[in-house]
Amino acid sequence: MSSRIAVTGIGLVTPLGIGHEQVWPALLEGKSGIRPVESFDTSAYPVHLGAEVPGFDPEPFLSTASRANGHGGVGRSSQLAIAAARLAVEDAGLVVEDRRLAGGRRTGVVMGTTSGEPIQVERYNDHRVAGELERVGAEFMDLYPCHVIASHVARELGLKGPCRMIPAACAAGSYAIAHAVDALRAGRAEVMLAGGADSFSRITYTGFARLGAIAKERCQPFDKNRQGMVPGEGAGVLVLEPLEKARERGARIWAEVAGYGLSCDAHHMTAGHPEGDGAARAMARALDDAGIDPAYVDYVSAHGTGTPTNDRIESRAHHRVLGPHAEGTPTSSIKSMIGHTMGAASAIESGVCSLAVAEGWMPPTVNFEEADPECPVDCIPNQARQARVRVAVNNAYAFGGNNASVVFREVA
Repeated sequence: MSSRIAVTGIGLVTPLGIGHEQVWPALLEGKSGIRPVESFDTSAYPVHLGAEVPGFDPEPFLSTASRANGHGGVGRSSQLAIAAARLAVEDAGLVVEDRRLAGGRRTGVVMGTTSGEPIQVERYNDHRVAGELERVGAEFMDLYPCHVIASHVARELGLKGPCRMIPAACAAGSYAIAHAVDALRAGRAEVMLAGGADSFSRITYTGFARLGAIAKERCQPFDKNRQGMVPGEGAGVLVLEPLEKARERGARIWAEVAGYGLSCDAHHMTAGHPEGDGAARAMARALDDAGIDPAYVDYVSAHGTGTPTNDRIESRAHHRVLGPHAEGTPTSSIKSMIGHTMGAASAIESGVCSLAVAEGWMPPTVNFEEADPECPVDCIPNQARQARVRVAVNNAYAFGGNNASVVFREVA
């Protein structure tokens, strides 16, 4: 089996829209999907911004069985994941019969997440506080565990290949893509759907608010006066398949997944290594796996949360790997526009890297005003940039010290 893996389908569900046909132009225009939180009351919090998917209707994406029970057996994170998966399959031009993928026996799915289905825990807590535990119901155990997200995607699309869930927090989408690449390289599947999903959550919001990590006014990655991140939600799914198989069926190829690198800081549960050690090792391993010299990187999709610590550490890792090319390598954070979509973040950003390679545009980092000497990177401030992107690197870092980098390459 060939080790060359192609991206043939991209499915995005984000605060800026549904489908890459909506999301990509909005990113290039520098639009923002960050707005006051609507799904719950934030009056008791010192912050009020969020990045929710507005007006998301799961109905068109769900099977007849799921629609018949009023979506009761499919939580919001799973709904977002199913929508992204269906969009990716459609984009890849794969044959779907009666809403299920033809040839699903050799097609697998691997998804990443941070919180799984947190709304179910919120519901449990609300009933418990109200003294109504009997109202929780046995269905809680069918709805809550995070592995149900991948299982729901597999069930909806009739995928009978490998089915995995990787709860690696904010790097989970990239971990899922790495696992899918391994499965394809080893011949364990002919096609893999890989990505991540997370829904907006009071639990997540409260945690980051208590940490003082949420921006009060806007998200400003790499800006000297940045104040924090903005929690969000969404899903991203890529269709991956061996390059020669994709060519044989005449598929449109967005990009090649040229390599990946994973590492663990083994430093602190929530703080990254102060010198970016793990982040640098992941990025260096990804470039080594791809056989690409750091000098040939055209674009870096940064983790870029907008917190003072993350952006400083990420910049140091960037310089450790790219060396003298670091300051001149365009590097942007789309989290400035769509917020931090948690386990979906690096999956969505992988889709954006694939689009950048195919379309020859790099999205901006918006809200940038003042350069920070501790973040000496070209963050593509405020305006998208047109340029050939032969090699793009997507970096993602997570609580627990989980780091992942994925390299996307132009296919000649």
